[in-house]
Amino acid sequence: MKKAVLVSLLAVNLMAIENLEVAQKADLVTDGFISSIAKTQMVLINASGQQSVRDLEMKTLEGEDGDKTISTFLSPADIKGTKTLTHEHVDRDDDQWLYLPALKRVKRIASRNRSGSFMGSEFSYEDIGNQNYKKFTYKGEAKEVELKGVLCYQGVRIPKDSNSGYTKQVSWVDKSSFLIQQIEYYDRKQELLKTAVFSDYKQIEGIWRVGKIVMTNHQNDKSTILTWKTEKLKAGLTAKEFNKRVLKQ
Repeated sequence: MKKAVLVSLLAVNLMAIENLEVAQKADLVTDGFISSIAKTQMVLINASGQQSVRDLEMKTLEGEDGDKTISTFLSPADIKGTKTLTHEHVDRDDDQWLYLPALKRVKRIASRNRSGSFMGSEFSYEDIGNQNYKKFTYKGEAKEVELKGVLCYQGVRIPKDSNSGYTKQVSWVDKSSFLIQQIEYYDRKQELLKTAVFSDYKQIEGIWRVGKIVMTNHQNDKSTILTWKTEKLKAGLTAKEFNKRVLKQ
């Protein structure tokens, strides 16, 4: 009887998976696009339910040190032409710049200010940078839990960046596909600040891409919905298209 119990326990241990491995696999299934051009729509919803709609073009270039992303607002008229440029780094703070067409000026976003709202949305400047798994620390084994009928690995990741607006993030990753389903963000007081729900995944040229993210702020009752309308992968973009000088063009 004791032998049977021991064999059973060993089988359970063999099935266990570390949080770090889950994060690595979740990162891998969406990598390999080389470069992408996407048309997206951002809907801002205030505490009263009123909505404002913004259209963006987002370009991304994969890189060894981290991805580069440039976002350009196409509408409405009052923010049209506003651009943000992010150079992600896995071993140090990201570089981020904001171009304001009304002032014709490029503003560098300081690391300590990256927790601020991205253009009035519930996404922060920190959120819009690529969330490479190497930018977090992980401990222990992932828990197997069910989220809205989907069996997931649940784990905690801690930002390495001392300027992060978050003390920790709790993630739910689909056990079969390793696609992220949900992330909870805890603020500097270690209180739940926001929840992001990821959905409408689709494969483009064999690579999984997210189609929709709903970011809900539990402290101000506001939310932002980001939807990918179109996306082209392996788009032929080069590093020169992500230079700071491009912001003024």
